[in-house]
Amino acid sequence: MAVNLFPPTAADLHPVPGVELGVAMAGIRRPGRKDLFVMRLGQGARVAGVFTRNRFCAAPVILAKKHLRNAVRALVVNTGNANAGTGRDGMRRAFCVCEAVGKKLGIKASQVLPFSTGVIMEPLPAERIAAALPDLKPGTWLDAAEAIMTTDTVPKAASRKVRLAGGEATVTGIAKGAGMIRPDMATMLGFIATDAKVPGVQLKKLVKATADRSFNCVTVDGDTSTNDSFLLIATGVGPSASSGKDLAKLAEAVTQVAQQLAQAIIRDGEGATKFVTVRVERGRSEAECRKIAYAIAHSPLVKTAFFASDPNLGRILAAVGNSGVDLDTSKVDLFIDTVRVARSGSRDSQYEEKQAIAAMKKPEFLVRVVLNRGKAAAAVWTCDLSFDYVKINAEYRT
Repeated sequence: MAVNLFPPTAADLHPVPGVELGVAMAGIRRPGRKDLFVMRLGQGARVAGVFTRNRFCAAPVILAKKHLRNAVRALVVNTGNANAGTGRDGMRRAFCVCEAVGKKLGIKASQVLPFSTGVIMEPLPAERIAAALPDLKPGTWLDAAEAIMTTDTVPKAASRKVRLAGGEATVTGIAKGAGMIRPDMATMLGFIATDAKVPGVQLKKLVKATADRSFNCVTVDGDTSTNDSFLLIATGVGPSASSGKDLAKLAEAVTQVAQQLAQAIIRDGEGATKFVTVRVERGRSEAECRKIAYAIAHSPLVKTAFFASDPNLGRILAAVGNSGVDLDTSKVDLFIDTVRVARSGSRDSQYEEKQAIAAMKKPEFLVRVVLNRGKAAAAVWTCDLSFDYVKINAEYRT
């Protein structure tokens, strides 16, 4: 059950000039569901991306990184099959899909970026995908979001308008992900497009900065997938974002869309009943704050306590101490929402457990750790670990 997450409507999502989309049912894993989408870009579009750091990365990831060196004209995305752990045959099948898209759209196969998500170590049904390639048209972002879902319970999409010096620009994005979620970059696919004209160097900087402030701030279960990919696309048919002021405005709009998508992934975490923000403050560096936040957010013991609404403070403090950061624990304060549960490294004398229980029973709450040793801070978004998480993953292939 998604936590305070409501699916977007088609009216919520602005079409992006310079982008055409098409969705199809290829029967890749389950018949009768959308499982394939294609995006066509106009000439002059620029594309930048960041990808999984899993050394067993999937064939489409390898091929997409290679094809990014070219003038990208299309994306093809399938669900139901990850085409990972498939060796040379997987590379061949991924390229066959690119060839089929290239033939249909009248472009080179090397101008197509392939993406896949789903079950690992199964051969990609490339012929089925090639036979089902859809016709393209502007819009249909909601259909595209539905076509990349796996264990997601709702499609994930977001949109913004931003006023630049040369006019109004559009930013629209979709993502998928619900489990096997860990930064760099979660078992997720994310695609954000804007019609703004952005210099190539700035687009590469923007995609990385956006990922670091959104998709690299989430965790469901601490596992990094083989297929994680996030693309930022600038079609260039809208207003230019070349000045520092315009780039900052565009970056904020892109980050807002990405953060909405990233948080939607956590709200839709497999079996999730709680959305939890873990914030570490007054550290010496953002890196150490983030490291401690992830130590809390990754701990199965902490996450099961979240599920039970059990303020088991020992589990949280143990995760902080096990983060690998050299701390003076006598300076550490811990809060559940506004309730201070630990002061100077031990139980607060004014703390009553019923206060924290009430806070943790809410579908959303904050865990705040104050290190009292600097001015830096970092936040991570996570969820609880429930009975349903085990059930969903135990039955994933059945």
